[in-house]
Amino acid sequence: MKLTKRQQQQKQGRENRGALARSGQDQGQGFWGPLAELARLRNDITGGFASPFDDLLAPASLLGGWTPAFDVYEDKDKFSVKVELPGMKREDIDISLDGNTLTVSGELKDEEEHKDSETYRAERFFGRFQRSITLPQPVDPNRITATYKDGVLKITLPKTEESKRKQIEVKAS
Repeated sequence: MKLTKRQQQQKQGRENRGALARSGQDQGQGFWGPLAELARLRNDITGGFASPFDDLLAPASLLGGWTPAFDVYEDKDKFSVKVELPGMKREDIDISLDGNTLTVSGELKDEEEHKDSETYRAERFFGRFQRSITLPQPVDPNRITATYKDGVLKITLPKTEESKRKQIEVKAS
C-alpha cells in the first residue's frame, strides 16, 4: 500500500519517539521487536482513510507554474527586494509599481531544442510568471533602481519623505 507524503512524515515522527524506537542507521525503518507488526498494522489501517485521488492530483506548484522567491527588507529610508530569477535574461524581466504594489513578471525561455532526444527527467520550469507584493508604505517611483546579476534581481524602493518615520525630540521645559 502506498503512503501519502503526510502519512510517511507522521509515520517517521512516530517511529522516532519512544524507548523502543531503533537507534543508529536503522532509525526510521520501523519499531523494534514485538511492536513492529503492530506498527505496520496501524499504518495500513490509517492509510485506508486517505483519499483515493491523492496520488492523481498534481502538486499546486505544477498546476500554477513557477513563482520566484522574494526577500523584502526595510530600513528607515527604503525597501530592498531580492528576487531569485536563475537563468533569465535581463530583457525578459518586467518590473512595475501600481500604488504600493510591486509586480515582477517575465518569461523564462528554454533555449535548447530537444528534437532528437527523449526526455529522461525534466524538473525545470519554463514559461511566464508574475509575482506581486504590497508594500506597507508609499515609495518614490522616480527614485526606484533595479539591478540584475548572477540570477538575482535587486530592487531598491526609496520611501517618500511623508512616509519616513520622523524622530521627535523631547525638550526639557
